[in-house]
Amino acid sequence: MLRKLIATGALIAAMTAPALADPIEGAWKTQAGDNAMISSCGSSFCIKLTSGEYSGKSIGKMKADGNGKYVGSITKPSNGKTYSGSGTLSGGKLKMTGCVLKVFCESQTWNKL
Repeated sequence: MLRKLIATGALIAAMTAPALADPIEGAWKTQAGDNAMISSCGSSFCIKLTSGEYSGKSIGKMKADGNGKYVGSITKPSNGKTYSGSGTLSGGKLKMTGCVLKVFCESQTWNKL
């Protein structure tokens, strides 16, 4: 009986685990007015534009760094250059930053859709 209860509990936990998405995952409205989708890709989160002039273009990859912070790379779609990137999540807002040499940085605030 106990063995059956443990097996049932493990099955329920395995079925619900994929439903627990990281808060960064989902659809976002960029500061420029385009839509972007952030989704899990392995142990990272991949960022792809889903509307606008650069729709379909992958523009970044980040890993969770704890407490709503993410680090990785960001690609500027207009020139194709990739920069050191970071993201800070606060409620339904995501501040995305790309930097060259950690000195010259550009930031945008995205809103969750």
